[in-house]
Amino acid sequence: MSSIEIAPEDLPEVAHTNHGRTTAAWVTNVGLIIAALLVSFGIAIPVWALVWVGVGIAVVALVAGAALRALGHGQPLE
Repeated sequence: MSSIEIAPEDLPEVAHTNHGRTTAAWVTNVGLIIAALLVSFGIAIPVWALVWVGVGIAVVALVAGAALRALGHGQPLE
């Protein structure tokens, strides 16, 4: 047993129950997976246009995820 006692007011707040399963997270992750696949195929083949399309999709996915989070479709910041 531990001899350390924590007062109830010192406990952290309860975590959110969605575990990051939000629209913003799904959009960002799916976009980044598609981008990674395109970049990988573009490097393997090599077709540099495909690599740059993948990079562009990654940027769009990150911006879309940030926008959705700002609109309230993501994990709350507080």
